[in-house]
Amino acid sequence: MLSAQERAQVAQVWDLIAGHEAPFGAELLVRLFTVFPTTKTYFGHLGSCLDEVALLNHGQRMLMAVGVAVQYMDCLRAALAPLATMHAQMLRVDPANFALLSHCFQVVLASHLQDEFTVEMHAAWDKFLAEVAEVMSEQYR
Repeated sequence: MLSAQERAQVAQVWDLIAGHEAPFGAELLVRLFTVFPTTKTYFGHLGSCLDEVALLNHGQRMLMAVGVAVQYMDCLRAALAPLATMHAQMLRVDPANFALLSHCFQVVLASHLQDEFTVEMHAAWDKFLAEVAEVMSEQYR
């Protein structure tokens, strides 16, 4: 459970990247596929040669979902239920990948925001993304 201060820090970071979901998301995907190449198996629709437009589109969709999670921190389960169901039942994504994605996302945040992404913000985002990953994984039980 996030404290009020952690919620504020998550929202503050989101305010810094809102409107830039596509490039942040594309960079996140490239980093994910590079560092954890087995995750690419779930993205066959992106093709064997990563197309920049496809990366931008899918990256934007992913980060828009993170934006929904930020907006509905108090009711993550309800807000992410359709997405969690789709990933578990239709796409059958290995739930361990949500933690890998969270890790890569924090690296992207740190590389872009640098000094603005304080240790406290990193800790708040780590906790927040762990909650998102848990919600996304609940449909597998």
